[in-house]
Amino acid sequence: MGFSFSSTRSGYLTVTFLLVVSCLLLGFFTSPVDSSALKPKSEHDCSALTHFHDYKSKCAYLKSIDPCANQGFFDYLSFLYCNFEGFPILGQFLLFLWLLLLFYLLGHTASEYFCSSLESLSKLLNLSPTVAGVTLLSLGNGAPDLFASLVSFMGESKGTYDVGLNTVVGGSSFVTCVVVGIISISLHKRRVRIERAAFIRDICFFCVAIGSLALILVYGKINFWGALGFCSLYAVYVAFVYLSCRFGGEGSESDIESIHKRGSLSEPILQRVGLEHIEDSGEHQIVEDGDHQGYYYWKRLVIWVITLPLNLPRILTIPVVSEANWSKPLAVASVTFAPVLLSFLWNWKREPTSFEAGIVYLIGCLIGIALGFVAGATTKKASPPKKWLLPWLAGGFVMSMTWSYISAQELVALLTSLGYIFGVSPSILGLTVLAWGNSIGDLITNVTMALHDGNEGAQVAVSGCYAGPIFNTLFALGISLVGCAWEVYPSSIIIKTDPRLLESLGFLVIGLVWSFLVLFSNRMRLGGVMGIGLLVIYLASLSIRIMQTVGDAH
Repeated sequence: MGFSFSSTRSGYLTVTFLLVVSCLLLGFFTSPVDSSALKPKSEHDCSALTHFHDYKSKCAYLKSIDPCANQGFFDYLSFLYCNFEGFPILGQFLLFLWLLLLFYLLGHTASEYFCSSLESLSKLLNLSPTVAGVTLLSLGNGAPDLFASLVSFMGESKGTYDVGLNTVVGGSSFVTCVVVGIISISLHKRRVRIERAAFIRDICFFCVAIGSLALILVYGKINFWGALGFCSLYAVYVAFVYLSCRFGGEGSESDIESIHKRGSLSEPILQRVGLEHIEDSGEHQIVEDGDHQGYYYWKRLVIWVITLPLNLPRILTIPVVSEANWSKPLAVASVTFAPVLLSFLWNWKREPTSFEAGIVYLIGCLIGIALGFVAGATTKKASPPKKWLLPWLAGGFVMSMTWSYISAQELVALLTSLGYIFGVSPSILGLTVLAWGNSIGDLITNVTMALHDGNEGAQVAVSGCYAGPIFNTLFALGISLVGCAWEVYPSSIIIKTDPRLLESLGFLVIGLVWSFLVLFSNRMRLGGVMGIGLLVIYLASLSIRIMQTVGDAH
């Protein structure tokens, strides 16, 4: 190995450095906050769309104002109203299709590239499962919610912060009620017993996180130090988990493996682009008799062709050095084009023909060419590099984070646009559509683990259902608040109190209390009563929010 760490302390310091640098790099994509208020977007312009009844007039109006959803690279409202006047259903279908593709891009980038880089980093740095689970791997599993929150708070359009808040709260409710409920109902005959100490620890910390968030919403403002304190609660959770694992006796080590195993259950990395991967894919193919081999080959080929436009840009800009997916031409290409992509993002809002933009593009190209020559001269065709792995993994980490942010940025912009199109508040879309999309992986992974990995798998799955929302609430929201508050330091950022969001938090607490009471009354055994109750609580919360939204529309 190129880097040998004589002590775990140096590895922990390196992890801390990478996390801090990654958070600072997020400022690369965001524009400065010009006000101390984070209030919902003023709709004195975009709300006027409801006064126009045909696509032509809406198109003309949109051309006369600034984009209503300007987080992303594309103006979805103008795309619909200016190009599909005669075929509105087709235009809406294309937007929904793109919505599904964006969910795929965000989740696939997180699972295939982001988690892969983080798991490799944890192994390279010789981190214990405890530290890796609550730092790097939890960051990978929570990446979709993290980046959606960052875009909502720190993107160019600060008025969508309510999307980020509702996404995190909606995702937490979905995981702790729906996912835990389905697991409980599915395992009611096996009478699986949950480890008491871990459950109490996670429930207590989650209640502290919810209470802190509710306090921020009720108070209506927070400064930099308050945001830093809120985010630091996750560090307290990490320290508590580490100490309980180190000195708490049995059960603690398997608890923290929850996030670790969830990361390893992510879908396998798809085939990289390259003719050799089409010709030599024997170890990845399903071995069947006779005609089935041809069927599976053509099936894989069709899927490869369909996903190529989505995968190719990421493959050419995200370095990957794993044994199973190593390709020297792609590795050289990725380190060459990555600086070019970053220079494009830097010049996104500049005139492409300006002198400053030209200088940035020139610097990006020169750096890319230099890195490409170095990579070509120091790597072998047969196997990934064994030395200097940390720069490769750090590059993959940063570029996968870049693509995750881009996907989340477009996703929030599209949801905001769909809110204007259908007259639905973007916050309810964040509470439902975005939260469901980001949490579907937790549902599949945790339920599968609980059903097929025995009692230990059930313990891991349930523990992960609480560890993930704790990360999303404290770290994902916390780092977003810290970034916004830093921009206006020493002033405070103003967050408009949303009573309906407080209602959702109340139902979330009710679900936690229900789980606590039922488990303790049933000697920590999962059962159908607990699962049905959690599903009823979630449906009640969701129904009330939907009825309130429909009432507002009328």
